[in-house]
Amino acid sequence: MLADGGYDVKIADLGGALAQGPPYNHGLVDVIARCVADEPAILIGHSGAGALLAPAGLAADRVHGYLFVDAGLPIPGRSQMSTMPSDLADQLRQMADRDGWLPPWPQWWGDDALAELIPDDGTRQRFAAECPRLPLGLFDEVLPEGRHAPGAYLRLSEAYDEPAALARERGWPLIELASHHLAPLTDPAIVADAMLDLLSRLL
Repeated sequence: MLADGGYDVKIADLGGALAQGPPYNHGLVDVIARCVADEPAILIGHSGAGALLAPAGLAADRVHGYLFVDAGLPIPGRSQMSTMPSDLADQLRQMADRDGWLPPWPQWWGDDALAELIPDDGTRQRFAAECPRLPLGLFDEVLPEGRHAPGAYLRLSEAYDEPAALARERGWPLIELASHHLAPLTDPAIVADAMLDLLSRLL
């Protein structure tokens, strides 16, 4: 849908970077930067990927802005574990296996919670099948410094009210939808329209 809106869209495949081992965040940032190469770009991140955008912007040459979609904002010098609610941090530590790997993201919340977010059985099964296991160490790593660039924010769920409020304080273009965290899967047209609006304002 973004491509139909006139954008050249590239998606960074981050799975291989996790398989390479620590430091995980540096590997993820490198994959994003190489995906952009030397072309002008706006980086888009959903959920936990938001923390990677500014570091990837520093590693790439021609990043002109960031679009955060129900995502955390950059936290240079801090770890994701240090910024998440303490009960969630405790939950992750308890879920990790002996080798320090977490189950796929859908299993963090249970089948009923996932079914509530994604009612369609086929869509839910495809999503769950594509979610990788994540190393607990990823969340304990300190995020590297990033490049300042214009930002925009699309808030989908109440869980991201705080970063949306920070975006508003910074004067960023902001759209708030009364939806849920996985709306890109269940309501792609609505989310894409909002993203296209914000991209046009960033440019």
